Amino acid sequence: MRNCLDVPSTATGRPRVPTRPLPHRSRHYRTIFISDTHLGTPGCKAELLADFLTHHECRTLYLVGDIIDGWALKQGWFWSPEHSRVVDLILRKVDEGTRVIYVPGNHDEAFRKYCGLVFAGVELKREAIHETAGGQALLVIHGDHFDTIVTCARWLALLGDRAYTLALILNDVFNHARRRLGMPYWSLSAYLKRKVKNAVSYISSFEHVLAREAQSRGLDGVVCGHIHHAETKMIDGILYCNDGDWVESCTALVEDARGRLEIVQWTQLAAEHALVLREMTHVPPDYVAA
Repeated sequence: MRNCLDVPSTATGRPRVPTRPLPHRSRHYRTIFISDTHLGTPGCKAELLADFLTHHECRTLYLVGDIIDGWALKQGWFWSPEHSRVVDLILRKVDEGTRVIYVPGNHDEAFRKYCGLVFAGVELKREAIHETAGGQALLVIHGDHFDTIVTCARWLALLGDRAYTLALILNDVFNHARRRLGMPYWSLSAYLKRKVKNAVSYISSFEHVLAREAQSRGLDGVVCGHIHHAETKMIDGILYCNDGDWVESCTALVEDARGRLEIVQWTQLAAEHALVLREMTHVPPDYVAA
């Protein structure tokens, strides 16, 4: 006999899996921008990044700096199989016809001396101009050159990087507890950064400087990374886009076939995907086939 739930069944009496489609199956975009993955650090959310790359295809993939964290690797070697998988997925996209453009940042500045060359199909450029499907010309640049702390006080940037690493460790401890309680990922470090007045002021200043740089070049906008703060907005008539990071928010900037740009937060979408998958495969524990 059945329980009180009306579970559809097949001729064999086994529950039939509902046909509701899974959300966020592999999607194809015209362009994807990601940055600040910091491969080579424990804080990198490599598993989530690999999941994102698996579920998203594009004609052009921009790697907007700080992809491999050379600063951290100089201090001590850290590299997990998940980090290798991310690299493999990017190279697989190259093999499948995706154009991959790598614009190095300050943490992977060692690659800047190779800009203008192509390695394994990946184009290295100091900066790039991207034209959207809607005809907008966007400057693609990591952004560290416009950060006075990085350019004028490198020792302070290194000190801040260590403090930030500590914040990410606390963030991981916090989210480990959330997972044990069945709760989705939530960035404590990003929340604290938004609440600190000086950080908010620094972010606003950075955004305006980058917007002015694009405006001075006669461009329509800018796509950058560096400050780990995903955002799309207009600043004095200039489109400012920051694709975020993969140590806190796990975000990417995507462009659809019509040229529309939006931020995708994969922690939220991946959680929704997992929830629907559980619903689709759930069988009531007291179900007995007739």
